[in-house]
Amino acid sequence: MQHAPAARPSPAHSARLPPGTTTPSHRTATRPLLAAAIAAVLALAASACVGGGRGTEGQDGPVTPTAQSPAVLPSAELPPVLTRGQARAALVGADDLGEAWEPTRGAATWRDELLKATAERPDCRRLLDVLYTEELFGTGAATAPRATAALDDVDGGAQLHYRVTSYRAADLDRTLAWLGTLPDMCGRFEARDAHGTARDVRVTGLTLPEVGDARRGLRVTVGDTASDDGDPRGDTAGGVLTVDLVAVRVGDDAISLTNGTLGTPADDATRISVEVGADRLTEARRQGRAQV
Repeated sequence: MQHAPAARPSPAHSARLPPGTTTPSHRTATRPLLAAAIAAVLALAASACVGGGRGTEGQDGPVTPTAQSPAVLPSAELPPVLTRGQARAALVGADDLGEAWEPTRGAATWRDELLKATAERPDCRRLLDVLYTEELFGTGAATAPRATAALDDVDGGAQLHYRVTSYRAADLDRTLAWLGTLPDMCGRFEARDAHGTARDVRVTGLTLPEVGDARRGLRVTVGDTASDDGDPRGDTAGGVLTVDLVAVRVGDDAISLTNGTLGTPADDATRISVEVGADRLTEARRQGRAQV
């Protein structure tokens, strides 16, 4: 018995499907292909992003952090500092001290002759270093002075160096507190220069005007080793080097100065510098806040 051939889809029926229409079986076979293609495109895009980033750094350098990046935001630990213009406005000048004063012509010779020395006790050694380098608040970039001035007394031979520094108030006060311990810790000690020459050093407290938020002053004398009667004898003109070391804090800013001379220092130069400088620093800070 002969069976009739299986029925086949009519060409006419297929022709009636709208253009672009697929059969269910065709759609089922196409889905895996589309998923694979999309996954491949995404993988290529991710690879291009990574590769492009490396290529940018290699040709143009690292990408600059945005303004919101922590790398470019100021440290929360450090307060805002005075601008250099504001710090310069807080300096003292020759006109403040009198006719005998003028801008310096260079470092005084007694700086190397008498201050470039060392001592056994650490605090006394640090004091000598501060007097020589005048870096009272540290040597880091954060404690670098914002402005400086150097003046000479052409009649009396004195030299005054003045600095304005911005830093944390607590750290400034720690330095002032350390200065306050020195009359007891280093009231009198022996220092030696590079040639082994002995120097007799004495440290006493210095009374200052009531200015700023905190202040501290020392008077340091340096001469040859004390004689039998206890008086230091210097081998340079004037006998003994006398240096006033002063610091005054105003908020998170401070002024510091040294006023040194061979012989007897003029007290009014130190006093005027402290009074005028503290007033100017206070005004510079006020104007700085008003501009923010």
